[in-house]
Amino acid sequence: MTREVKEIFGNGSGGGTPSPPAPAALAAKVRTLAPSMTRSMQRVAEAVADDPAGCAALTVTGLAELTGTSEATVVRTARLLGYPGYRDLRLALAGLAAQQQSGRAPAITTDIAVDDPIADVVAKLAYDEQQTLADTAAGLDTVQLAAAVTALAGARRTDVYGVGASGLVAQDLTQKLLRIGLMAHAHSDPHLAVTNAVQLRSGDVAIAITHSGSTGDVIEPLRVAFEHGATTVAVTGRPDGPVTQYADHVLTTSTARESELRPAAMSSRTGQLLVVDCLFVGVAQRTYESAAPSLAASYEALAHRHRVPRKSP
Repeated sequence: MTREVKEIFGNGSGGGTPSPPAPAALAAKVRTLAPSMTRSMQRVAEAVADDPAGCAALTVTGLAELTGTSEATVVRTARLLGYPGYRDLRLALAGLAAQQQSGRAPAITTDIAVDDPIADVVAKLAYDEQQTLADTAAGLDTVQLAAAVTALAGARRTDVYGVGASGLVAQDLTQKLLRIGLMAHAHSDPHLAVTNAVQLRSGDVAIAITHSGSTGDVIEPLRVAFEHGATTVAVTGRPDGPVTQYADHVLTTSTARESELRPAAMSSRTGQLLVVDCLFVGVAQRTYESAAPSLAASYEALAHRHRVPRKSP
C-alpha cells in the first residue's frame, strides 16, 4: 500500500483485504478493541466473547435484540473485529465454542486483592502473563510482522520511540539490534526523538511503542519520520489509535485488564516484549551471516564482566 493510498483510505494491513481473525484470536481481539468502541458496540463484543456458543446460534436480529442494539451495530461490530460480515463472525463463534467444549480449563480471576496471600499473587500474575502472551501471539499479524522484519534487516539506521514502561521496551529492542551489528537508538526524550527523526530518510526505520496508541511524545517523532520517508512501525494495544495513521506497519499487542494494583503499564509490557523478541529473532534470521559473528563478539567483549574474580592466595 502506497502512502498516497494510505492517506486516502487510512491504515490497512499492508495491501489487500486482511484475513478475518482465527477463532482463537477472537477473544483477544475483543479485549483489544473494546475500550475504543461505542458502548452499544461494546455490548455486542462482550456478548460474543462471553457466550460464543449462544451467540453463534443467533441471527443478526437475535443478537441485536439480546444486546439491546440494532442490526447495523451488530454488523459494524463484526467488521471492526475483522470479519466481512455477521455470517463470518458467526462461523468464528461456532469454532470458538467448539474449542471451549474440547476440555479447556475454566479461566481463573486475575484480580489481585490487597489482602491476597503472596502465593495467590504469584499464581494470578503468572496466569495473567500467560494469557497476555497467548492473546498477543493469537492477534499478531504475521504479514505485518514479516514486512517490519524485512525493513529492519535492511535498514541503514533504526530509531525506536517510547516513554515510561514502553521506553524500557524500546531500550530492550535497540540493545538487541546493536548486539547483532545494526545501528539502532532508543529515544525517550521527545525533543531528542524529533531532532533525530528529522534526520531519517528512505531506507531508515522508525518504531513507535505505545500501549494506548495516543502518546503524543511518541506519535510526534513517528509522524516526522513518516513525512521524511522512513519506514514506520507502530507497536500498540490500540490498532485504531492515532499512532497508526503514521505507521506503514502495525503490530498489535494484547490489552490486559487493568487493576488498582497492576496498572496497564505493567501488563502491556509483557505483550510488547513478545513483539520485540519476534522482531529481533526475525531480523537475526535474515542477517544470520553477519549477525552471528557480531553477537559472538559482543559476548566475548563482555565475558570478563561476568567472571567471578579469583581471590589472591
